Amino acid sequence: MHSRLLCACGLIRHFAGFQDYFKTFTGPNHLATVWLRLALGWRRRGRKSMKIVAGNSNRPLAESIAAYCDSPLTNATIRRFSDQEVFVEIHENVRGEDMFLIQSTSFPANDNLMELLVTLDALRRASAKRVTAVIPYFGYARQDRKPGPRTPISAKLVANLITSAGADRVLTLDLHAGQIQGFFDIPVDNLISAPVMENDIREKFPRDNLIVVSPDVGGVVRARAIAKRIDADLAIVDKRRERAGVSEVMNIIGDVR
Repeated sequence: MHSRLLCACGLIRHFAGFQDYFKTFTGPNHLATVWLRLALGWRRRGRKSMKIVAGNSNRPLAESIAAYCDSPLTNATIRRFSDQEVFVEIHENVRGEDMFLIQSTSFPANDNLMELLVTLDALRRASAKRVTAVIPYFGYARQDRKPGPRTPISAKLVANLITSAGADRVLTLDLHAGQIQGFFDIPVDNLISAPVMENDIREKFPRDNLIVVSPDVGGVVRARAIAKRIDADLAIVDKRRERAGVSEVMNIIGDVR
């Protein structure tokens, strides 16, 4: 019972969103390794002129990737004026370079999103050959459809902004909805964390008496993928959201006893 609850709580936190994790990251771990291997893979495929730029949302992660790739971070200044406008200045030549900008749009989502857009524009105007936006946590992804009349599809708007700002490609992790890839007119790589989660669960929890819990219907596909990998049972939480930030669990589908 204890192992089931621990596993369930860990997965619920995982599926609820990565913003807190990526914001507080300060050292090597399994999920960060996904990005380290990814960046290294791009370099191994012949991109000798790869350069990495770090936003302020998760600088420790960017520094780890840069160290793993033996590629120092590009010298850049990202600061704010007294009225909180974002200002970006690239202090070295990036003309003709293959640039990777690492910037989550996690909390505070609007500030980090604007920083991403302004930095993309700066790199494009500096004549970078190609700019890849590495967005570990993709903010506004939950607004992928109209929940009612006269409401926006904000995920599509953000996709348009990122493309218009100068991104040639987007790398992200476990989008809230896979169809968001179709909101972009540029290539999008949506990495799946299931293999990484599988290893982490196998290392930290007993291999018997495990159950994977999806906190809502939207997470069933991802929860099922992990459950299949570790040969565990699956449970689903049926909840109703009364208003923003407030939800009530109505039923639990599956045996968690």
